[in-house]
Amino acid sequence: MSKKQIHLGLLAHPTGAHPASWLKSDAPRDAATNIGYWRQMASTAERGLFDLFFLADTPAARTEQLNIHCRNPEYMNRFEPLTLLSALAGSTQHIGLGATASTSFYEPYNIARLFASLDHLCAGRAGWNVVTSANDYAARNYGLDKLPPHDDRYVRAREFYKVVESLWDTWEDDAFVLDKARCINFDPEKFHITDHDGKYFKVYGGLNIRRTPQGRPVIIQAGSSEVGKQFAAETAEVVFASDPTLAQGQKFYKDLKGRLSQFGRSEDALKILAGLSVVVGESQAEAQDKYQELQRMMHPDVGRMRLGADLEADLTGLPLDEPVPVEMIPARANFHQAYFNQIAGMIREQKLTLRQLYSSYERGKVTVCGTPAQITDHMMEWIESGAADGFMLSCHLLPDDIDDFVDKVVPELQRRGVYRDRYTGTTLREHLGLERPLNRHAVAATE
Repeated sequence: MSKKQIHLGLLAHPTGAHPASWLKSDAPRDAATNIGYWRQMASTAERGLFDLFFLADTPAARTEQLNIHCRNPEYMNRFEPLTLLSALAGSTQHIGLGATASTSFYEPYNIARLFASLDHLCAGRAGWNVVTSANDYAARNYGLDKLPPHDDRYVRAREFYKVVESLWDTWEDDAFVLDKARCINFDPEKFHITDHDGKYFKVYGGLNIRRTPQGRPVIIQAGSSEVGKQFAAETAEVVFASDPTLAQGQKFYKDLKGRLSQFGRSEDALKILAGLSVVVGESQAEAQDKYQELQRMMHPDVGRMRLGADLEADLTGLPLDEPVPVEMIPARANFHQAYFNQIAGMIREQKLTLRQLYSSYERGKVTVCGTPAQITDHMMEWIESGAADGFMLSCHLLPDDIDDFVDKVVPELQRRGVYRDRYTGTTLREHLGLERPLNRHAVAATE
Protein backbone atom coordinates (compact mmCIF):
# COMPACT_ATOMS: atom_id res chain seq x y z
CA MET A 1 0.00 0.00 0.00
CA SER A 2 1.49 3.34 -1.05
CA LYS A 3 1.97 5.99 1.62
CA LYS A 4 0.16 9.30 1.51
CA GLN A 5 2.35 11.88 -0.18
CA ILE A 6 3.19 15.12 1.61
CA HIS A 7 2.49 18.45 -0.11
CA LEU A 8 4.79 21.39 0.62
CA GLY A 9 4.58 25.13 0.19
CA LEU A 10 7.19 27.75 1.08
CA LEU A 11 5.98 30.98 2.67
CA ALA A 12 8.77 33.20 1.40
CA HIS A 13 10.15 36.18 3.32
CA PRO A 14 13.23 38.25 2.47
CA THR A 15 15.34 37.18 5.46
CA GLY A 16 12.93 34.88 7.28
CA ALA A 17 9.70 34.90 9.26
CA HIS A 18 11.38 35.49 12.61
CA PRO A 19 11.30 39.14 13.78
CA ALA A 20 15.05 39.04 14.42
CA SER A 21 15.96 37.25 11.17
CA TRP A 22 17.27 40.42 9.53
CA LEU A 23 19.84 40.75 12.31
CA LYS A 24 21.35 37.33 11.62
CA SER A 25 20.60 36.48 7.98
CA ASP A 26 23.38 36.05 5.43
CA ALA A 27 21.03 37.31 2.71
CA PRO A 28 22.13 40.40 0.74
CA ARG A 29 21.52 43.69 2.54
CA ASP A 30 18.98 44.60 -0.15
CA ALA A 31 17.32 41.16 -0.06
CA ALA A 32 13.77 42.55 0.02
CA THR A 33 14.11 44.12 -3.45
CA ASN A 34 16.92 42.04 -4.92
CA ILE A 35 15.38 40.06 -7.79
CA GLY A 36 18.43 37.80 -8.08
CA TYR A 37 18.03 36.76 -4.45
CA TRP A 38 14.31 35.99 -4.92
CA ARG A 39 15.12 33.93 -8.01
CA GLN A 40 17.69 31.99 -6.01
CA MET A 41 15.17 31.30 -3.24
CA ALA A 42 12.48 30.14 -5.68
CA SER A 43 15.03 27.92 -7.42
CA THR A 44 16.00 26.35 -4.10
CA ALA A 45 12.36 25.54 -3.33
CA GLU A 46 11.98 24.13 -6.84
CA ARG A 47 15.10 22.00 -6.34
CA GLY A 48 13.35 20.71 -3.22
CA LEU A 49 10.33 19.79 -5.40
CA PHE A 50 7.93 22.03 -3.47
CA ASP A 51 4.38 22.35 -4.76
CA LEU A 52 4.16 26.08 -4.11
CA PHE A 53 6.28 29.21 -3.68
CA PHE A 54 4.00 31.64 -1.85
CA LEU A 55 4.06 35.37 -1.05
CA ALA A 56 1.95 36.80 1.75
CA ASP A 57 1.13 40.49 1.49
CA THR A 58 -0.59 43.49 2.94
CA PRO A 59 -1.09 46.61 0.80
CA ALA A 60 0.28 49.00 3.40
CA ALA A 61 3.28 50.20 5.33
CA ARG A 62 2.96 50.70 9.07
CA THR A 63 2.44 54.37 9.90
CA GLU A 64 2.51 54.29 13.70
CA GLN A 65 5.09 53.24 16.31
CA LEU A 66 7.85 53.47 13.74
CA ASN A 67 10.40 53.46 16.56
CA ILE A 68 9.32 49.84 17.13
CA HIS A 69 8.66 48.79 13.52
CA CYS A 70 12.20 49.85 12.64
CA ARG A 71 13.34 46.91 14.80
CA ASN A 72 11.08 44.47 12.91
CA PRO A 73 10.71 45.76 9.34
CA GLU A 74 8.05 43.26 8.24
CA TYR A 75 6.14 44.52 5.15
CA MET A 76 7.94 47.87 5.28
CA ASN A 77 9.99 47.17 2.15
CA ARG A 78 8.44 44.61 -0.20
CA PHE A 79 7.75 43.96 -3.85
CA GLU A 80 4.13 43.94 -4.97
CA PRO A 81 3.64 40.14 -5.06
CA LEU A 82 2.10 39.65 -8.50
CA THR A 83 4.84 41.75 -10.06
CA LEU A 84 7.46 39.62 -8.32
CA LEU A 85 5.80 36.32 -9.28
CA SER A 86 5.61 37.44 -12.90
CA ALA A 87 9.37 37.96 -12.81
CA LEU A 88 9.88 34.56 -11.19
CA ALA A 89 7.70 32.83 -13.78
CA GLY A 90 10.54 33.01 -16.30
CA SER A 91 13.23 31.71 -13.94
CA THR A 92 11.27 28.66 -12.69
CA GLN A 93 9.76 25.75 -14.60
CA HIS A 94 7.73 23.62 -12.23
CA ILE A 95 6.96 25.15 -8.85
CA GLY A 96 3.58 26.78 -8.26
CA LEU A 97 3.50 30.56 -7.75
CA GLY A 98 0.92 31.89 -5.30
CA ALA A 99 0.15 35.25 -3.73
CA THR A 100 -2.25 37.07 -1.47
CA ALA A 101 -4.61 39.66 -2.95
CA SER A 102 -7.39 41.28 -0.96
CA THR A 103 -11.09 41.25 -1.77
CA SER A 104 -11.44 44.31 0.46
CA PHE A 105 -9.42 46.64 -1.74
CA TYR A 106 -9.28 45.28 -5.30
CA GLU A 107 -12.08 45.14 -7.85
CA PRO A 108 -13.05 41.68 -9.15
CA TYR A 109 -12.05 42.49 -12.73
CA ASN A 110 -8.54 43.49 -11.65
CA ILE A 111 -8.01 40.25 -9.75
CA ALA A 112 -9.45 38.10 -12.53
CA ARG A 113 -7.20 39.70 -15.13
CA LEU A 114 -4.02 39.77 -13.01
CA PHE A 115 -4.16 36.14 -11.97
CA ALA A 116 -5.27 34.95 -15.40
CA SER A 117 -2.25 36.73 -16.86
CA LEU A 118 0.05 35.17 -14.27
CA ASP A 119 -1.33 31.71 -14.99
CA HIS A 120 -0.50 32.17 -18.68
CA LEU A 121 2.94 33.60 -17.93
CA CYS A 122 3.92 30.58 -15.82
CA ALA A 123 2.10 28.00 -17.98
CA GLY A 124 -0.45 27.00 -15.37
CA ARG A 125 1.23 27.43 -11.98
CA ALA A 126 -0.68 30.35 -10.42
CA GLY A 127 -2.59 30.39 -7.14
CA TRP A 128 -4.67 33.15 -5.52
CA ASN A 129 -4.90 33.45 -1.74
CA VAL A 130 -8.34 34.99 -1.21
CA VAL A 131 -8.19 37.24 1.86
CA THR A 132 -10.33 39.98 3.37
CA SER A 133 -7.30 41.80 4.90
CA ALA A 134 -6.62 42.11 8.59
CA ASN A 135 -5.19 45.50 9.48
CA ASP A 136 -6.35 49.07 9.50
CA TYR A 137 -3.12 50.35 7.92
CA ALA A 138 -4.38 48.88 4.66
CA ALA A 139 -7.89 50.22 5.19
CA ARG A 140 -6.58 53.77 5.51
CA ASN A 141 -4.82 53.49 2.14
CA TYR A 142 -8.23 52.99 0.53
CA GLY A 143 -10.30 55.74 2.09
CA LEU A 144 -11.48 53.91 5.23
CA ASP A 145 -10.75 54.72 8.86
CA LYS A 146 -10.82 51.04 9.76
CA LEU A 147 -11.79 47.68 8.32
CA PRO A 148 -15.47 46.73 8.21
CA PRO A 149 -16.57 44.04 10.69
CA HIS A 150 -15.13 40.56 10.15
CA ASP A 151 -18.32 38.84 8.95
CA ASP A 152 -19.23 41.73 6.64
CA ARG A 153 -15.85 41.38 4.92
CA TYR A 154 -16.64 37.75 4.17
CA VAL A 155 -20.01 38.63 2.65
CA ARG A 156 -18.19 40.96 0.27
CA ALA A 157 -15.50 38.32 -0.35
CA ARG A 158 -18.04 35.68 -1.37
CA GLU A 159 -19.66 38.02 -3.90
CA PHE A 160 -16.22 39.14 -5.11
CA TYR A 161 -15.14 35.54 -5.68
CA LYS A 162 -18.29 34.65 -7.62
CA VAL A 163 -17.68 37.54 -10.02
CA VAL A 164 -14.02 36.57 -10.50
CA GLU A 165 -14.97 32.94 -11.09
CA SER A 166 -17.50 34.02 -13.71
CA LEU A 167 -14.95 36.24 -15.46
CA TRP A 168 -12.48 33.36 -15.63
CA ASP A 169 -15.12 31.50 -17.64
CA THR A 170 -15.55 34.32 -20.16
CA TRP A 171 -13.96 32.20 -22.86
CA GLU A 172 -14.46 28.50 -23.47
CA ASP A 173 -11.22 26.54 -23.84
CA ASP A 174 -11.45 26.28 -27.62
CA ALA A 175 -12.85 29.77 -28.29
CA PHE A 176 -9.78 31.06 -30.14
CA VAL A 177 -9.89 29.21 -33.46
CA LEU A 178 -7.35 31.48 -35.26
CA ASP A 179 -8.81 30.54 -38.66
CA LYS A 180 -6.92 32.69 -41.16
CA ALA A 181 -8.67 31.25 -44.18
CA ARG A 182 -12.08 32.37 -42.91
CA CYS A 183 -10.72 35.47 -41.14
CA ILE A 184 -12.12 34.30 -37.81
CA ASN A 185 -9.87 34.79 -34.80
CA PHE A 186 -12.33 33.56 -32.16
CA ASP A 187 -15.76 31.92 -32.09
CA PRO A 188 -18.28 34.51 -30.86
CA GLU A 189 -20.53 31.71 -29.58
CA LYS A 190 -17.84 30.74 -27.09
CA PHE A 191 -17.54 34.18 -25.49
CA HIS A 192 -19.75 34.68 -22.40
CA ILE A 193 -20.55 37.98 -20.71
CA THR A 194 -20.58 38.34 -16.94
CA ASP A 195 -23.71 40.25 -15.99
CA HIS A 196 -23.65 40.79 -12.23
CA ASP A 197 -25.55 43.32 -10.15
CA GLY A 198 -25.09 42.63 -6.44
CA LYS A 199 -24.77 44.32 -3.07
CA TYR A 200 -21.11 45.27 -3.53
CA PHE A 201 -20.33 44.94 -7.24
CA LYS A 202 -21.89 45.70 -10.58
CA VAL A 203 -20.05 44.15 -13.52
CA TYR A 204 -21.09 43.77 -17.15
CA GLY A 205 -18.37 42.56 -19.45
CA GLY A 206 -15.84 39.89 -20.23
CA LEU A 207 -12.22 39.12 -19.50
CA ASN A 208 -9.90 40.15 -22.32
CA ILE A 209 -7.57 37.16 -22.09
CA ARG A 210 -8.27 33.56 -23.06
CA ARG A 211 -9.12 30.89 -20.47
CA THR A 212 -6.08 29.99 -18.41
CA PRO A 213 -4.01 26.81 -18.66
CA GLN A 214 -5.47 25.58 -15.35
CA GLY A 215 -9.02 26.62 -16.22
CA ARG A 216 -8.63 28.97 -13.30
CA PRO A 217 -5.79 29.56 -10.82
CA VAL A 218 -5.77 27.42 -7.67
CA ILE A 219 -7.85 29.02 -4.90
CA ILE A 220 -6.12 29.36 -1.52
CA GLN A 221 -7.56 30.52 1.80
CA ALA A 222 -6.59 30.66 5.46
CA GLY A 223 -9.79 31.50 7.35
CA SER A 224 -10.41 29.73 10.65
CA SER A 225 -13.55 31.48 11.92
CA GLU A 226 -16.94 29.86 11.32
CA VAL A 227 -17.68 32.11 8.38
CA GLY A 228 -14.15 31.62 7.09
CA LYS A 229 -14.41 27.84 7.22
CA GLN A 230 -17.75 27.89 5.40
CA PHE A 231 -16.29 30.10 2.68
CA ALA A 232 -13.28 27.78 2.37
CA ALA A 233 -15.46 24.68 2.19
CA GLU A 234 -17.41 26.28 -0.65
CA THR A 235 -14.54 27.68 -2.70
CA ALA A 236 -11.00 26.86 -1.53
CA GLU A 237 -8.69 24.21 -2.97
CA VAL A 238 -5.82 24.83 -0.54
CA VAL A 239 -6.23 26.03 3.05
CA PHE A 240 -3.36 27.22 5.25
CA ALA A 241 -4.09 25.95 8.76
CA SER A 242 -2.77 27.56 11.93
CA ASP A 243 -3.20 25.04 14.72
CA PRO A 244 -0.41 24.82 17.31
CA THR A 245 -1.10 21.25 18.51
CA LEU A 246 -1.77 17.92 16.84
CA ALA A 247 -5.17 17.56 18.53
CA GLN A 248 -6.25 21.00 17.34
CA GLY A 249 -4.98 20.20 13.86
CA GLN A 250 -7.01 16.99 13.75
CA LYS A 251 -10.12 18.83 14.91
CA PHE A 252 -9.75 21.56 12.28
CA TYR A 253 -9.00 19.01 9.54
CA LYS A 254 -12.05 16.89 10.35
CA ASP A 255 -14.29 19.94 10.68
CA LEU A 256 -13.28 21.55 7.40
CA LYS A 257 -13.20 18.35 5.35
CA GLY A 258 -16.60 17.44 6.80
CA ARG A 259 -18.15 20.62 5.40
CA LEU A 260 -17.23 19.89 1.77
CA SER A 261 -20.16 17.59 1.10
CA GLN A 262 -22.55 20.51 1.70
CA PHE A 263 -21.24 21.94 -1.58
CA GLY A 264 -21.05 18.68 -3.51
CA ARG A 265 -17.28 18.47 -3.13
CA SER A 266 -15.10 15.48 -2.28
CA GLU A 267 -12.46 15.57 0.47
CA ASP A 268 -9.73 15.31 -2.16
CA ALA A 269 -10.88 18.62 -3.66
CA LEU A 270 -9.24 20.57 -0.82
CA LYS A 271 -5.71 20.23 0.59
CA ILE A 272 -4.97 21.45 4.12
CA LEU A 273 -1.40 22.67 4.71
CA ALA A 274 -0.44 23.11 8.36
CA GLY A 275 1.91 25.93 9.33
CA LEU A 276 5.39 24.64 10.16
CA SER A 277 8.81 26.06 10.94
CA VAL A 278 11.84 23.83 11.31
CA VAL A 279 15.33 24.34 12.66
CA VAL A 280 17.65 21.56 11.51
CA GLY A 281 20.63 20.40 13.54
CA GLU A 282 22.98 17.45 13.88
CA SER A 283 21.19 16.93 17.20
CA GLN A 284 18.02 18.26 18.79
CA ALA A 285 20.13 20.24 21.27
CA GLU A 286 22.05 21.95 18.46
CA ALA A 287 18.82 22.87 16.68
CA GLN A 288 17.30 24.22 19.92
CA ASP A 289 20.39 26.35 20.51
CA LYS A 290 20.09 27.86 17.02
CA TYR A 291 16.43 28.70 17.62
CA GLN A 292 16.97 30.14 21.09
CA GLU A 293 19.71 32.39 19.75
CA LEU A 294 17.16 33.97 17.43
CA GLN A 295 14.61 34.23 20.23
CA ARG A 296 17.10 36.09 22.41
CA MET A 297 17.74 38.55 19.58
CA MET A 298 14.09 39.63 19.44
CA HIS A 299 13.74 43.10 20.94
CA PRO A 300 11.18 43.24 23.81
CA ASP A 301 9.39 46.14 22.10
CA VAL A 302 8.87 43.94 19.03
CA GLY A 303 7.62 41.00 21.08
CA ARG A 304 5.14 43.22 22.90
CA MET A 305 3.93 44.84 19.68
CA ARG A 306 3.45 41.55 17.80
CA LEU A 307 1.36 40.13 20.63
CA GLY A 308 -0.67 43.29 20.97
CA ALA A 309 -1.43 43.44 17.25
CA ASP A 310 -2.79 39.88 17.13
CA LEU A 311 -4.57 40.14 20.48
CA GLU A 312 -6.00 43.51 19.35
CA ALA A 313 -5.05 45.00 22.71
CA ASP A 314 -2.62 47.68 23.86
CA LEU A 315 0.07 45.95 25.92
CA THR A 316 2.18 49.09 26.28
CA GLY A 317 3.53 49.50 29.78
CA LEU A 318 2.83 45.97 30.97
CA PRO A 319 5.70 44.48 32.99
CA LEU A 320 7.69 41.96 30.94
CA ASP A 321 8.06 39.44 33.76
CA GLU A 322 4.48 39.36 35.06
CA PRO A 323 1.47 37.50 33.59
CA VAL A 324 -0.76 39.34 31.15
CA PRO A 325 -4.04 40.15 32.97
CA VAL A 326 -6.95 38.05 31.66
CA GLU A 327 -9.18 41.12 31.68
CA MET A 328 -7.07 42.65 28.89
CA ILE A 329 -8.36 40.06 26.41
CA PRO A 330 -10.96 41.74 24.15
CA ALA A 331 -14.39 40.16 23.83
CA ARG A 332 -13.82 39.10 20.23
CA ALA A 333 -11.42 39.42 17.31
CA ASN A 334 -11.92 41.45 14.15
CA PHE A 335 -8.62 40.65 12.41
CA HIS A 336 -7.00 37.17 12.69
CA GLN A 337 -9.39 34.88 14.59
CA ALA A 338 -6.92 31.97 14.87
CA TYR A 339 -4.04 34.09 16.19
CA PHE A 340 -6.34 35.87 18.64
CA ASN A 341 -7.64 32.56 20.00
CA GLN A 342 -4.14 31.15 20.34
CA ILE A 343 -2.88 34.08 22.44
CA ALA A 344 -6.05 34.28 24.53
CA GLY A 345 -5.75 30.58 25.29
CA MET A 346 -2.10 30.93 26.32
CA ILE A 347 -2.96 33.82 28.67
CA ARG A 348 -5.89 32.01 30.28
CA GLU A 349 -4.45 28.51 30.51
CA GLN A 350 -0.68 28.87 30.87
CA LYS A 351 -0.45 32.07 32.95
CA LEU A 352 2.76 33.05 31.14
CA THR A 353 4.59 36.30 31.73
CA LEU A 354 4.59 38.77 28.88
CA ARG A 355 8.22 37.86 28.04
CA GLN A 356 7.44 34.12 28.10
CA LEU A 357 4.37 34.73 25.99
CA TYR A 358 6.09 36.58 23.14
CA SER A 359 9.04 34.17 23.27
CA SER A 360 6.81 31.12 22.77
CA TYR A 361 4.06 32.55 20.52
CA GLU A 362 4.43 31.06 17.04
CA ARG A 363 1.69 32.95 15.16
CA GLY A 364 -0.19 30.09 13.60
CA LYS A 365 2.55 27.52 13.17
CA VAL A 366 4.63 24.94 14.99
CA THR A 367 8.42 25.11 15.31
CA VAL A 368 10.19 21.76 15.32
CA CYS A 369 13.86 21.78 16.30
CA GLY A 370 15.70 18.57 15.59
CA THR A 371 17.50 16.26 13.22
CA PRO A 372 16.14 15.51 9.75
CA ALA A 373 14.76 12.22 11.08
CA GLN A 374 12.99 13.93 14.00
CA ILE A 375 11.49 16.58 11.74
CA THR A 376 10.30 13.90 9.33
CA ASP A 377 8.75 11.97 12.25
CA HIS A 378 6.76 15.07 13.20
CA MET A 379 5.55 15.66 9.66
CA MET A 380 4.53 12.05 9.15
CA GLU A 381 2.64 12.00 12.45
CA TRP A 382 0.50 14.95 11.36
CA ILE A 383 -0.18 13.41 7.97
CA GLU A 384 -0.92 9.89 9.18
CA SER A 385 -3.13 11.01 12.07
CA GLY A 386 -5.39 13.16 9.89
CA ALA A 387 -4.19 16.61 10.89
CA ALA A 388 -2.88 17.81 7.49
CA ASP A 389 -2.30 16.96 3.83
CA GLY A 390 1.01 18.80 3.90
CA PHE A 391 2.77 21.82 5.31
CA MET A 392 3.28 25.51 4.67
CA LEU A 393 6.93 25.94 5.59
CA SER A 394 7.65 29.32 7.17
CA CYS A 395 11.39 29.57 7.68
CA HIS A 396 12.67 31.52 10.67
CA LEU A 397 15.97 32.37 8.97
CA LEU A 398 16.56 32.62 5.23
CA PRO A 399 18.31 31.43 3.21
CA ASP A 400 19.80 29.07 5.84
CA ASP A 401 16.61 27.23 6.84
CA ILE A 402 15.38 26.49 3.32
CA ASP A 403 18.85 25.29 2.31
CA ASP A 404 18.93 22.95 5.32
CA PHE A 405 15.43 21.67 4.66
CA VAL A 406 16.03 20.95 0.98
CA ASP A 407 19.47 19.41 1.49
CA LYS A 408 18.76 17.41 4.66
CA VAL A 409 15.04 16.91 5.33
CA VAL A 410 13.80 16.35 1.77
CA PRO A 411 16.11 13.33 1.25
CA GLU A 412 14.77 11.80 4.48
CA LEU A 413 11.17 12.33 3.36
CA GLN A 414 12.01 10.68 0.05
CA ARG A 415 13.76 7.78 1.78
CA ARG A 416 10.58 7.13 3.76
CA GLY A 417 8.48 7.12 0.58
CA VAL A 418 6.24 10.09 1.51
CA TYR A 419 7.58 12.72 -0.91
CA ARG A 420 8.10 12.92 -4.65
CA ASP A 421 11.51 12.40 -6.23
CA ARG A 422 10.59 14.40 -9.33
CA TYR A 423 7.77 16.56 -10.68
CA THR A 424 5.32 14.44 -12.66
CA GLY A 425 3.02 17.25 -13.75
CA THR A 426 3.42 20.73 -15.17
CA THR A 427 0.69 22.73 -13.39
CA LEU A 428 0.04 23.56 -9.77
CA ARG A 429 -3.22 21.62 -9.99
CA GLU A 430 -1.34 18.56 -11.13
CA HIS A 431 1.20 18.89 -8.30
CA LEU A 432 -1.66 18.99 -5.78
CA GLY A 433 -3.79 16.31 -7.40
CA LEU A 434 -6.63 18.74 -8.15
CA GLU A 435 -8.96 18.46 -11.12
CA ARG A 436 -8.99 21.10 -13.83
CA PRO A 437 -12.42 22.79 -13.61
CA LEU A 438 -14.66 22.67 -16.64
CA ASN A 439 -15.98 25.87 -18.16
CA ARG A 440 -19.55 26.25 -16.89
CA HIS A 441 -20.84 27.37 -20.27
CA ALA A 442 -19.35 24.42 -22.08
CA VAL A 443 -20.89 22.08 -19.50
CA ALA A 444 -24.29 23.75 -19.86
CA ALA A 445 -24.18 23.35 -23.64
CA THR A 446 -23.78 19.56 -23.31
CA GLU A 447 -26.59 19.06 -20.80
